[in-house]
Amino acid sequence: MATSLLALIDDIASVLDDVALLSKVAAKKTAGVLGDDLALNAEQVSGVKAERELPVVWAVAKGSFINKAILVPAALAISAWAPWAVTPLLMVGGAFLCYEGFEKLAHKFTHSASDDAASQKALVNAIADSDIDLVALEKDKIKGAVRTDFILSAEIVAITLGTVQGAPFTTQVVVLSGMAIAMTVGVYGVVAGIVKLDDGGLYLSKRAGTGAWAGFQRRLGRGILGMAPWLMKGLSVAGTVAMFLVGGGILTHGVGVLSHGIEALAQRAGEVAGIGKVLEAITPMTINALVGVVAGAVVLMGVTLVQRLRKPETQKIPGH
Repeated sequence: MATSLLALIDDIASVLDDVALLSKVAAKKTAGVLGDDLALNAEQVSGVKAERELPVVWAVAKGSFINKAILVPAALAISAWAPWAVTPLLMVGGAFLCYEGFEKLAHKFTHSASDDAASQKALVNAIADSDIDLVALEKDKIKGAVRTDFILSAEIVAITLGTVQGAPFTTQVVVLSGMAIAMTVGVYGVVAGIVKLDDGGLYLSKRAGTGAWAGFQRRLGRGILGMAPWLMKGLSVAGTVAMFLVGGGILTHGVGVLSHGIEALAQRAGEVAGIGKVLEAITPMTINALVGVVAGAVVLMGVTLVQRLRKPETQKIPGH
């Protein structure tokens, strides 16, 4: 009996070790999606009144849990009955990440600052307009955010599934479920903090009093208010870079010849005297990012071409 109990404890410890290791690997691989997820969901709340920001974040978080409740069983079913589909799904997810990243770059270069300012002004005017149904606007924002979350959640689940492919089914269930819960709680917890950051800064900046502590709080509040927009921009930039790194990495790992070639090149770079270790570390990342940019450009061109072909031709007016 004692021997059986010790064997069971050893098996449980082994499973937990596998779960911890695979979860850590999956978290690293999904970093690109998480960075973009944070920026996108924080942006989705823009245009909502301050007192409604947290309820909207909570509504989107509930939608995210429902999304993952659909996606995780679907991923486990694919792993059990169609494991051959995991790699193609990963490749599609990687290509989509690259496409999203390049679409952001394209938007940056094809839309001027005045266009973005005009869009923001229109949003502010809509909120100030008493004739606008803010409840309907809020519902539309929640629906749009949940739809976006479904795509991002699918990418997270697909990447995690690729990490646990080949592991025992129990380990797959624990890792996928744990990652789904942790990512949702983590992302929307941080989003809630981000969207209320400016309110906290405003509160501190208006603190009354003449003492050193009151003055420190006011300065801290003004600093938070000045930092908040830069934080959003930083999240967006970091998310875009990570999308190319992760998406490109998925694509290169899916092509055996390319993956082995990158490994060989990194090993050669590591032999350079003095800076070999640094070159060995950044070479795969650089190549993955370049592959991600190229793949994103190709997919964007393909999507644009399809959209133009499907767009109905405008009727020509006689004499024009």
